[in-house]
Parts: sequence; C-alpha cells; structure tokens
Amino acid sequence: MSFHKIVVALDDSSLSNAVFERAVALAQATNAQLLLFSGISEDLMVSPTPFPAELGSLNAGLINSNYQAQQVNFEHHMEALKTVLKRYREAAQAKGVQTETVFQPGDIEKVVCAIAQEWGADLLVVGRRGRKGFSEALLGSVSNYAVHHAHCSVLVVQGEAEAHS
Repeated sequence: MSFHKIVVALDDSSLSNAVFERAVALAQATNAQLLLFSGISEDLMVSPTPFPAELGSLNAGLINSNYQAQQVNFEHHMEALKTVLKRYREAAQAKGVQTETVFQPGDIEKVVCAIAQEWGADLLVVGRRGRKGFSEALLGSVSNYAVHHAHCSVLVVQGEAEAHS
C-alpha cells in the first residue's frame, strides 16, 4: 500500500517520538508528504470564574489573579506544543520529507479527523497510551475515536500500558 499524504498527531509525550519516527519512515518509503498536527483540548482553556458581588473586591482580586495565572499557564503550554511541532518539522525535513504543521485547539480527536479529511490524507498516524477501562472512558481516546471516525486508514502506534487501569 502506498501513501501520499500522512497526518501525524503529536503532543509533548515520549510516545510522540515513536509516532513521529514511524510516520517519517512510512513517508520516506512511499515518498509521502507529512502534516504534523498538535492541539490543545478546549477543556484546558480558561474562562473567568463568575463570583457573587457580595464577596468583595479582595476576593475578586484573588479570583482575577488565579485566572491570570491559569491563562499564562495555558499560553505557555500552547507555545511549548508549537515548539514541539517546529522541532518535529525540522527533523522530518532534514530527512528529506516534505512537511507542514498545523496547531489547532479544540476537541483533539474531532479536530485531527477533520484536518485529515480536509487535507485529503490517506493515512492518519496516532499514538495509544494503553489506557484501559475507567481511565480510557474518563480521559477519552484519540486513537479509538480516529479508528471509528477517520475517513482514511489509521495507524495506531502502541505505547506502554499504564500500570493502573
């Protein structure tokens, strides 16, 4: 089977290294283009906490400070992911693979499938951390969603199984 356009879902985990290396090897073998994707879940986006006016200005100041700290943390995480994407893009290009990147916040599993379809990908490469049972149900699974909803073939790169399931 030959691939022409491969979307790769990456984050800042150690599993992403294995996902990236597998995708690059496939791209080299089939002379395919890569689209490296990363995003941040909308769940991590911070919105101001409403509070009753009777709490007073001191509490409003504390709430505002907390919101600002969360916003800074969110922006730092977002920039870190963009840096990870840039590093992976440079590594792929150094290996002679035509590579683009896209960073988009949202429901990661839905966004990556939509991007794969919009870009006309014929393969989506994702990692699977090995969550099982309640952990997988609670935290979700990008790989599970992709297998069931992507318009193209999906390669799932297996990570280490979690100790507690």
